[in-house]
Amino acid sequence: MSGNDSGGRCYRVWHRTTYTYSDDVTSSYGRAYLQPREFAGQRVLSHDVDIDPVPSDRSVGADVYGNVTLYFHVTAAHRRLEVVGESVVEVRRPVLPVAELPWERARPGGGAAPLAVEFALDLQPPEITAEVTAYAAESFTPGRPLLAAVAELTSRIHRDFAYRSGSTTVSTRVADVFAARRGVCQDFARIAAACLRSHGLAARYVSGYLATDPPPGQERLVGADATHAWAAVWAPDPQTPDGEGQWIGFDPTNDTFADDRYVTLSWGRDYADVPPLRGIIYTDARESTIAVGVDVAPLGV
Repeated sequence: MSGNDSGGRCYRVWHRTTYTYSDDVTSSYGRAYLQPREFAGQRVLSHDVDIDPVPSDRSVGADVYGNVTLYFHVTAAHRRLEVVGESVVEVRRPVLPVAELPWERARPGGGAAPLAVEFALDLQPPEITAEVTAYAAESFTPGRPLLAAVAELTSRIHRDFAYRSGSTTVSTRVADVFAARRGVCQDFARIAAACLRSHGLAARYVSGYLATDPPPGQERLVGADATHAWAAVWAPDPQTPDGEGQWIGFDPTNDTFADDRYVTLSWGRDYADVPPLRGIIYTDARESTIAVGVDVAPLGV
């Protein structure tokens, strides 16, 4: 399992989503998770969302997990809707715990870490199966340090499941990915979360971006990046018995702990909590298409 030990990095993130329809859309309601999060390891220097056609109404709020969400309503008739989010973000490499507790002691409960307890619960409908529990048990052996177990689980998912673009949808169940042994980053993050929860650990689903470097000797291609997903495990701080701790991101798709190449957009218990964009339209159109372009460009800090 690899990692990146560089210092802080600054990125310009550009995320364009374009919908086209075969007939007029008379009303479009949208909810966007396009503003990166602010936390100890990440600072948002600027952010804006441009929508065309211009909405008749838009507002910004926060969901139950503290993610910033944008609501908008387009009332002008249109056959094309474009939503462009642009942010400048500074990301700092997280410091992983040096002295690790056995993974069993990382289970939230007993009045400690109230914000982590919910993330240890299974989803509805349930995703934890006997197969998921047995798969996780191979890494979470009794008394093993938490990060060692997470690192091995990350490497095993990376090895055992093939990355196949288009092989799943956002509604594909974890059990189906297990059966097919293939999927995409969202699937691997959901598998990892289910494995952790099967052993009573708290796991987040994290939505965001991964900055990629071009092959040696080649120029960086604008728009070559994509949205990404990974998981995070809650680790308690033994020096703070009141339940404080930290969330440690890890990425089974790339077999690494999340570092300063990872720009966090939002987090929840599952993909359904934090899709970058969702909405409802009123139209007689029978055909529609969606195109998504993402660019994560490094800037000087």
